[in-house]
Order: sequence, then structure tokens, then C-alpha cells
Amino acid sequence: MVLKNLELTAVEGSDVHVRMLAAPINPSDINMIQGNYGLLPKLPAVGGNEGVGEVIAVGSSVSGLKPGDWVIPANAGLEHVTVHEDLNAMSFALSPRLTPKSASLDAWYLGVPELLSHSLPHPDSGTWRTEAVFREEALIGVPKDIPLQSAATLGVNPCTAYRMLVDFEQLQPGDSVIQNASNSGVGQAVIQIASALRLKTINVVRDRMRKLKFLRVEAACSGRHGKPDIKKLTDRLKDLGADYVLTEEELRMPETKTIFKDLPLPRLALNCVGGKSSTELLRHLAPGGTMVTYGGMAKQPVTASVSLLIFKDLKLRGFWLSQWKKNHGPDEFKELILTLCNLIHQGQLTAPSWSEVPLQDYQQALEASMKPFVSSKQILTM
Repeated sequence: MVLKNLELTAVEGSDVHVRMLAAPINPSDINMIQGNYGLLPKLPAVGGNEGVGEVIAVGSSVSGLKPGDWVIPANAGLEHVTVHEDLNAMSFALSPRLTPKSASLDAWYLGVPELLSHSLPHPDSGTWRTEAVFREEALIGVPKDIPLQSAATLGVNPCTAYRMLVDFEQLQPGDSVIQNASNSGVGQAVIQIASALRLKTINVVRDRMRKLKFLRVEAACSGRHGKPDIKKLTDRLKDLGADYVLTEEELRMPETKTIFKDLPLPRLALNCVGGKSSTELLRHLAPGGTMVTYGGMAKQPVTASVSLLIFKDLKLRGFWLSQWKKNHGPDEFKELILTLCNLIHQGQLTAPSWSEVPLQDYQQALEASMKPFVSSKQILTM
């Protein structure tokens, strides 16, 4: 991975010169770099699928944006990408549009040096950069009076959470939802949006104490002595609006059934883990309920027993925000963004817990984003 200085093109026509302010590192970004994601950009390309920037200048044909506006990408990585069925290992190169006639800037370059020295990335790809010139249609304006961290993390996780909560089951106030990976960016958004919709949430997290012995050995070897604290995590999720927080081990206990004396069985389950964790979610669904899978952190398949499918008539669905945007178009996505901004204005949606890391320290941020039990979203600041 390489950080380089490159030059910006002059702003013309429908071009928008943007100074990036902040951009998070999401699991999908890591998956893209590793080459095991459903969308892979044309190489070389700039990394990062979301972030927020400020408009510096606009071309003569731009009508919807002006200098000073905040903008986010309209699509993943400003989506100059192709859908790949054969997900082989790949690399990224990072840069803005180039021309020999204008000022230089810092931008990421991730990839094989031999590749980078002979080709240039697509001008409208990626958010891990300090500045760039984008097309107007590649951007969506957002209010400047929301927190920077909320704006930077608005376009992926909260959108995924909202669509899963409203698109698959016709839930009413008082209904319940069960999810795993509850401490993830999507999980935290699910808790808050569900609370705003007056839905109850049952939130499953990994059993950190089962890993404690291993982590103690690792800490002794590395000089670190911290340990996961399930109580602090539970308190933090309840502060966001979680009704119940359980470990995966607790979910398997018979005593868990007492929860459903106070609320209806969930009709919607949200799965980002797979494996045994997803099987447990299915076991607690109401008859006719739906489990939506949007990730596979355990790298294990979703397994559903025949009896659950036949006798409980459970439905298994998948969700991918990129496909939703392709099916519904830019206007509906803009409407979704405005809905989420309203929740932010009302204090009902905040950014996930985060750590800001300067762009030049990107290696530190990437390493932190791939560590187990790291609760903070890594946000690159420019």
C-alpha cells in the first residue's frame, strides 16, 4: 500500500472539486481489497466506499451543488465497478483524476507497484483521498449541521439497517427484532432506528469471556493487558436503545425463553455472522418469520433445519445495499439519506463508536479494523 502525491484536473462542465473530510474503513472495503466481494472496481482504483467531503469548486454545468456544500458518494466507491462471480485476489491503486496542469494533493495508492507505475485509476472511484474531481451525478448533498462522523458513515451501515427493518416484514410498534453482530456499525444503527420506530430489539454479541484465556496470552506476549468487557458493551448498547443484550452462549440457554413473556417472538432476524449464530436466530423466530442475511463474519454457511422451514414456514432472504440502489435508483436513495438525516437531527441516530486516524497513519487504521473485539469504527481524516 502506497500513499502518493498526485495532480488534479481542471474543473469543467459537470465536474465538482471535492476536498475529502473523513472516510471510514468498512468490512466491505477490506473485502474489496482482498478480492472477495461482489463488486470489484476496475483497476487501478481508489479505495473506500463512503465518506464525506466539502465542495471546493463546481463546473459551469453543475446546478445542484455549490462551494461549501457537504457531499457523500451516490454509490459504493462512487461505483465504477464490475460484478464478479470469480472473486480472485486483487489489489487497489488509489488516486484522483490526473492532468499535468494543476495543483498536487495527497491520495492513497494501494496495490502492486509494477501495476501502479503503468496505469492510472478511474477518476470517479473511491473516498480514501484528500481531494478529487468527481462528476456531479456521483455525489449527493447532505446537511452541514449533522456531526462530521455521522455524515462520513451515513451512506452504508444506516442505509442497510433501515432498509432491512422496513422492507422484509411489515412490523408494527411493539414488535421485536433479533440480530447478531449487534456491536457492528449496522448493528448499532439497527438498535437506534428500531427504537425510533418503537420496535423492540434482542441483540446478540460474541461471548468475549470465552476468548479471554487466549486474549490474556496474546496480551502477555504483546505487552497489552486490556480485556473485552461484556458489561461495558451491554451498557453501551442499551444506551443506544437496545432492549436486551445477550451473548451467543446465553441465547442457547433455556432461560432465554423468559424474555418472550414480555414481548412477542421476533418476526425478523438480521444475520451478519452465519454458522451456528444464524441457526440460533432462526430457532427464536416466530412462525412465518424472516431471517435476512447481509454478511458472513464467521465465514461459515447459513444452516437451516428442515423442520424449521416446513413446520415454522421460515423465510431466508439476503440483502445487499448496492443491489437495492441499482433496483430503486438515485431518487429513492436520496430520499433514504434525507430520512436518516432527519433521525440524526432528532437525536435518534448517532455514528457508531469511532476512532479518528490521520490519512498518513492508514496502516494503523487498517490493522485496527481487522482486529477481533475492536468496537470502534476507524475513520480516516484528511
